[in-house]
Formats: sequence, C-alpha cells, structure tokens
Amino acid sequence: MAEKVYLDPSLTLRPARWTDINAVAKLTHHVAEMDGDASFVLTAEELANDWKSEGFSVERDVFVVETQDGRVIGSEEFYNENNHCKLIADGCVHPEFRGLGIGSSLLEKIVERAQVEMKLAASGARVFIQSSINNKDEAGHALLRSNGYSPVRYFWHMEIKLQEAPAPVAFPAGIELRPFIKDEHAIAVWQADNEAFRDHWGSHDRTYEEWSHGKFGNPNFDSTLWMIAWVGNEIAGFSQNRYRQGIGWIGTLGVRRAWRKKGLGIALLRHSFGEFYKRGTTTIGLGVDASNPTGATRLYQRAGMVVAGEFVTYEKELRAAG
Repeated sequence: MAEKVYLDPSLTLRPARWTDINAVAKLTHHVAEMDGDASFVLTAEELANDWKSEGFSVERDVFVVETQDGRVIGSEEFYNENNHCKLIADGCVHPEFRGLGIGSSLLEKIVERAQVEMKLAASGARVFIQSSINNKDEAGHALLRSNGYSPVRYFWHMEIKLQEAPAPVAFPAGIELRPFIKDEHAIAVWQADNEAFRDHWGSHDRTYEEWSHGKFGNPNFDSTLWMIAWVGNEIAGFSQNRYRQGIGWIGTLGVRRAWRKKGLGIALLRHSFGEFYKRGTTTIGLGVDASNPTGATRLYQRAGMVVAGEFVTYEKELRAAG
C-alpha cells in the first residue's frame, strides 16, 4: 500500500468558490502551455458554462490549493459524466510547486467525493474515475500511477495548417448541406449525435438538456459553423465547428451508421476547412481517440492533418461490475 502523502503545512486546500474561476482558468492554461499543448484548455467563459451544468456545485465539486498569500497553485474538478458511474477528475498543479503533496491531496478529495456519488449509481454497475493528461507530463504520469490509476486510452490533438484555399467539395449523391436553424434542427442533430457516437469507446447517450447546455451554452457557439448533411428529412452526418484558442476547431464530426463509407465524413471535414479558410483561419484542429473504431484517424490523415499532441486517459476503478 502506498504511503500517504501529506500536504505541505504552508498550503491550504479548500472548496472552491465562484470567485476562483479566473484563477483556476489561468492556472490550467499556464500548466498546459508548460506541457506544450493548451488546445483543450477551457477559457474562464467556457469553464463557467461547465460549472453551471445541472447537478454541478462549485463549492462541492471543485477544490483548490492556495499559498498563504492567496495564490491558487492547484485545482481539481469533479464531474459525474454518466449515471454516477463514470466520474471525471480534471486538475493540475503549478510546476513550481510540485513535490509538496498538492496533487495527491487533491486526488484524495476527489476519491472522497466519488465515494459519496457512487451511492447513487445503479446496483451492480461498475464505477470508476477517469483523469486525462498530456502524454509529455512525466509528473502527471507518476502522480496518477502512485494514486492507483492506470492508463486505458490515448487521444490525439490533430491539426492542419492550410497553405491555400481548399478545393470545392462534392458531396455524395443525394446529400445536401442546409443552414443550421437551432429552433428547427437542434433535436434532430442531438439524436443523430447520440447515434453516431454509440460505437465509440466510453461514449453514452446524453439527454437533450446535457447536450444542448454543452453546445449552445458554449460562448464560442456559432450556428453558421455547423455543417449539417441531410438526405431528405433525415440527418446523415454533421460537423459542429467553432473557434477556440485562436484557431478553427472541428468540435464534433459524425456520420450516422447508414451513411458511412460513402465519403461523407471527409467531405464534411474538407468543407469545414474551406469555411474556416474563407473566414481567414488557416490553422484548424480537433481531438480524436487514437484507437477510433470508425477509422477517423485515417480519414483525418488522408485530409492532410497531422498529430500535434497526444493525451492519455487514466482510470481508477472504485467498484467492479456485478
């Protein structure tokens, strides 16, 4: 059994307050930049949308560590992602303050919080905590392993830097793009989104409330960047795009099962590239499961995207199924 790590007595671990949001966002961005890739870091405005999610309480679900002069140097957030079974720990420690017990103390708080949450999970359901880090973060690897977490999956940050305007895209026969009208199309896109990702590792159907809060509550939501492909009155696929961290971002690209292997995915991707280029954006990124079962990584590479960073998801099982 690993020896308990104690927090340096000069530091204070406490529940977060809403007034900490800017400090947490700044810390997270700084740490990610030090690790060489801040592409997935949320701005304070994006983080605020997450903290306003139904069932989330900042005072209960976020912890911070601060110095005696009130500087936030560590933070950890707890999210219930799927029926109190899939639990997420998302945090970081300022590099200058590592080795003072901050990371282990925060993860201990997350386990305490998770023990309460798992009481709400269905009887017999497997319950686990996941935490993702940049694969270059050696201190993060050591911290998670020493606290009983094991690596389970790898994800890529992929990018393309356009040198010229992409060629016009021809969509498969019978498929047309139509402008996304939120009030008319949102429910149909939500249903298509759930279906398109049922084959993906760790995915689960989201309620409309969860999905719409994440999509439309995001301060970077722009309906004109959503590319929805229709066959008659049915959605065949979509690319839900936005701007983030100063670049174009392919937020969610999916093709429903019946329309796969027809060239729709790469058509949506290239059309998205062209739309960003028209708006003066030449760097476009996305995140993808490195072991994606639908061949997304190959599709993105075929379109000219390259791996710009790698992240690893760790997992700690709290209760086995059965």
